[in-house]
This record gives sequence, structure tokens and C-alpha cells, in this order.
Amino acid sequence: MSGTRAGTGLTLGKFAPLHLGHQSMIEAAIRENDKVIVIIYDCPETTDIPLNVRAAWIRTLYPSPNVQVIEAWDGPAAAGDTPEIKQLQERYILGKLNGKKIDRFYSSEFYGEHMSIALGAENRQVDPGRKRIPVSGTQVRLAPYDNRAFLSPVVYRDHVVKAVFLGAPSTGKSTLAAHLSERLRTVWMPEYGREYWEMHQIERRLTLEQLEAIAVGHIEREERLALDAREVLFIDTNAITTYMFSHDYHGEATPELTRLAENASSRYDLVFLCDDDIPYDDTWDRSGEVHRQVFQKQIAADLQTRRIPYMLLRGTLEERAAQVEAVLRRFRKYRSPYEWLR
Repeated sequence: MSGTRAGTGLTLGKFAPLHLGHQSMIEAAIRENDKVIVIIYDCPETTDIPLNVRAAWIRTLYPSPNVQVIEAWDGPAAAGDTPEIKQLQERYILGKLNGKKIDRFYSSEFYGEHMSIALGAENRQVDPGRKRIPVSGTQVRLAPYDNRAFLSPVVYRDHVVKAVFLGAPSTGKSTLAAHLSERLRTVWMPEYGREYWEMHQIERRLTLEQLEAIAVGHIEREERLALDAREVLFIDTNAITTYMFSHDYHGEATPELTRLAENASSRYDLVFLCDDDIPYDDTWDRSGEVHRQVFQKQIAADLQTRRIPYMLLRGTLEERAAQVEAVLRRFRKYRSPYEWLR
């Protein structure tokens, strides 16, 4: 950190979500101080995004050991301009700092003045009129997609619901993902493995290392596409399926592919298993309807073994799309699944 002045800067907030206005405040503190403390409040009344997720954004974007992020799980929920609330907030912050000296307090709010006095610190106001970066947390919460230009990719990705479609070959995954993305005006992630296979297969087979490369490349594309998604990103297949193909071809998988398959257990918000109740499309690159039936059973068993909740989709394209949309209407990304299942 190359601060122009010695000392410790402090800023605080809900960062619900963290936007470029907040970042400009943190970055001003970083430029002007040797050490920076960021206190972030728990605020379930404001956002579903948990405190530890919001704190992770700051730690990811500012990984310097001179930037300390303090998670205020027990912070007062009251906010306002009354003497009682001001004193409550001041006592809490002073207690959280436990005697640490603060030289400069950074904010863009009215509380900058009284908090700076309580801290014995310089009151540093950063863009209080929101003229340089015209955005607010409320604005972003109401329309994350429309305001994604004000969000770091690290932050925006965590607003997107990742819905993955699994199933044996010829179970309608890509058709459904494309159909839903058009209906909901978002984007979808085609199966990278098919593209890779067509370019690299020899006698319809890939090596262990090539199968690993498919999983890695698929995830990289997912990350990029999430930045263009409106609320939800529909994904055709994931690393678990690639892992299963590896075992089907070779009887084993590389350690890295195995790790990526394990990570896939918690990577996706919604998992849909497309059933094999539709006619089999017998193209040259597929292994036959009997193999489809076996592989479908294996995928379902694997999901059950990994304890991954999933919804089975059956019927026509329209019927399947309606089932997915019904789930999406109830689903909240950071809420317990038991809440939206009720």
C-alpha cells in the first residue's frame, strides 16, 4: 500500500451490495493511509445476501494485509439522525475498534461528522452528492442487471442465479436452456464439452487430460457469461457430467476433474435433471438409446449420492419450461430452499 500520509483510515457500511461508490471511498482510504479498517454490518432486513458473502467481496478486491475487514454481526440495526441513534452507533464502533486510533473517517453520509468527532478523526467525505458515481445500494438492489455497470464482476456474479440442466445425451438440455434464455431475455451457457469433443476427439474418445480441460474451460465460460445474465444464467451440463464421462471412457478421472466435480455440488443454485421421456435423437456422435437410459440412471444416482437437491423435468418443451419458470418465481438465491419449497 502506498499511502501518501501515515495513519489509519476507517470506513463502514452495509455494502448491500458493494458498488463503485463504496469502492471509491475504500480506495480513497487506501491511498491516504498506511492501514485501512472496513467495518461491514449484518443487515438481513435490507438484503438476503449474507454478511460473509459481502465481506468476501471486499477481501477479494482489496487483498492487502493492510486492509482489515471487520464483520459486525452484532451491530445495531437502528439508523437515523437522532441523538440516541448516533450515540448507539458511536458506542458500538468504539467498542468494535477496542482502542485502535483512527486518523481519518471516510463516508458520504451525514453520520460522517458525528462519527468523526467521536473517533477524534478527520471527517473525509467522498462524493457525498453522488455526482461522480451516481448510484445507491437501493438502486442496485431494485435492478441489479440494469445497474451492473456500477458493480465489480466479483459482486455482480453473486447476484446471478445459476441454473444447470443435467441429463444423459439427447434429453433436451440445450434446447430447453436456449428456449428459456430467449423467454426470460437472458443468456445461456452451451455445453463446452460438445464443442471441444468435435474439435479434438479421436475415434470418438478423449484423453483423461482433455476431459479435465473441458471442465476447466466450461467453468471459465460460465464466469464470463454470468456478467451478461439478467437475473439467471441457464447452463447446459457441468463438471459432474464430465467426471462421469471420464469414468465411462477410462474408468477413472484426474484429481483436478474430481475436485471440480466435487465443487460443482455447491456451485449451482438450481439443478434440473432433464428426463429421458422424449424421443432419442440418434446422431453419429451418440452411443445409442440403451446407453442413454443407463447414463441417465447413473446421473440420477450420482446426484443422490452427492446429496444434491434437484428437480426432474418431464414432458414437452413448453411443459418443462413452465416447470422451471414456476421454480424461479419462488426461488430466492440466498434463502433457505425449505422457505421457497413451502
